[in-house]
Amino acid sequence: MKLIHRLAYYGVGLFFGIVILIFFLGGKKTSCDYSPNARVLKNIRIKERIFSNSSMQFFESNKIDTATVSKILKDGDVDFNKSNTEAEPCNIYFISGGSEEHVLELEIENCDSIATIQKVYIKKDE
Repeated sequence: MKLIHRLAYYGVGLFFGIVILIFFLGGKKTSCDYSPNARVLKNIRIKERIFSNSSMQFFESNKIDTATVSKILKDGDVDFNKSNTEAEPCNIYFISGGSEEHVLELEIENCDSIATIQKVYIKKDE
């Protein structure tokens, strides 16, 4: 069999394989959260969120909407050097992100069914 025929068969099979995958996986909400950063953010996003009194006071005094937390939990960065992933009973994570105006750092206590935003800081340039 010539090389051109092999490439043609491979191309047809690849095309049908991709079409079948799009058909079966197209409507599903699948995600590929493989990095540690993405797994932590997704784990916190799917839980019930509670704001501590100090975090609510921060948002009110700085006139920042609490919806910013959802944006940070979608696109933010987890600082594993500051975080305490061995804490009992709940892990403590430091997550930073936000807009160009202000970069916030969240201290989040991540328990089994609840994620509590303990403190919020405006992150300074280092």
